[in-house]
Amino acid sequence: MQQGVTMRSDNPRSEFTARYLIETVDSLERAAEIVAGEQSSGTFLSLPGETDELKKRSRARVLGVTELPSADAPTLRSAFSERRQRPKAFRRGEIEIAFPVDNVGRNIPTLLATVAGNLFELGEITGLRLLDIDLPLEYAASFPGPKFGVEGTRRLAGIFERPLIGTILKPSIGMSPSETASLVDKICEAGIDFLKDDELIADPPYAPFEERLKAVFPVIERHADRLGRKPMYAINISGSIDDMRRRHDLVLQAGGTCVMVSVNWCGFSAIEHLRTYTDLPIHGHRNGWGLFTRHPWLGFDFLAFQKLWRLAGVDHLHVNGLRSKFWEPDDSVILSASSCLAEFSGVKPMMPVFSSGQWAGQAGDTFERLGSVDLMHLAGGGIMGHPGGIADGVMSLREAWEAAVQGIPAAEYAKSHAPLQLALSKFGGPR
Repeated sequence: MQQGVTMRSDNPRSEFTARYLIETVDSLERAAEIVAGEQSSGTFLSLPGETDELKKRSRARVLGVTELPSADAPTLRSAFSERRQRPKAFRRGEIEIAFPVDNVGRNIPTLLATVAGNLFELGEITGLRLLDIDLPLEYAASFPGPKFGVEGTRRLAGIFERPLIGTILKPSIGMSPSETASLVDKICEAGIDFLKDDELIADPPYAPFEERLKAVFPVIERHADRLGRKPMYAINISGSIDDMRRRHDLVLQAGGTCVMVSVNWCGFSAIEHLRTYTDLPIHGHRNGWGLFTRHPWLGFDFLAFQKLWRLAGVDHLHVNGLRSKFWEPDDSVILSASSCLAEFSGVKPMMPVFSSGQWAGQAGDTFERLGSVDLMHLAGGGIMGHPGGIADGVMSLREAWEAAVQGIPAAEYAKSHAPLQLALSKFGGPR
């Protein structure tokens, strides 16, 4: 990496910053200025209305440019650049831009339009990725933020000093309300901490939301009396703003302690609106996330993504899991989970949710790499498919986490803990 070029100056404006990975047909410095202008007061032509005074007040500033090795071919096609030139090299680097807070105010859609709007469309750009954002404390405090976060979730679940062990109701779709209630009964009987709907079910004709609610929550209440704590059920309330409000209120009246939302498809405004009245933690399912992140030169890093959802008020957010069924490398999963728990301008941390192909065998590595038990560890087949049954599936994960926290290898701990031993035999041992 070449030496970065810093272009800071004293400026009394309150500003927030965004950092990007960029590929361009122009010099990095000129591309950074194009982005800064396009996303604030400027346009592709110099206009009389953009006075020096207006620029001082409202134009974004380029704070720094760090050059990376160039590419011989563009990552993304740009007909705009093809019409004007066919460069032999496409310059790559990182840029940091400061935007005036007063350009946006307390407005998440406009914040997104500023840091992740038309800049992706610019003809001079052949690759662009939002890496991170940073907000001043007083600006961050103007947004809702998580109402419950880690501590509030633990209080409602009655689980402390260890991860919340959970599972997902499967089959994803097709079960009637009574079949769902029967499955929930078995899972709660096994001593589960947390269970959730699949993102594919919300209010289908064969199992309407209200009928599922009426069937399931008496079962949960019965087990709460037995356990002395209430298993947390994240029922999917995704839908229109009005439907989400109605479903939230029904869950609250039924004694529920969590609601789940497909955050990417309900959108920031819907989640922020839910946060204004919710008395329940918001479990954020990130399905569709691959659209925003899978290409390394397009979209978002999770570091920026989770900060935006924290501002909106999400309490839990999925981060994938180690050695999962999805594409994501383990390093990325741990970085995502760590970012949910990290300090961010005074905004309350979110609880990271590990899921996808999880079982007891990932507990040791997850704890060693994350260094925290402030998480949910959700296992579908790792619990439901355990050879000893659902209760042994739940216990195998608890035992694996006990071993992890005590620094004991899972295989050693399993010698005196049968559910963990069965899990290691069935699912292949620690990998």
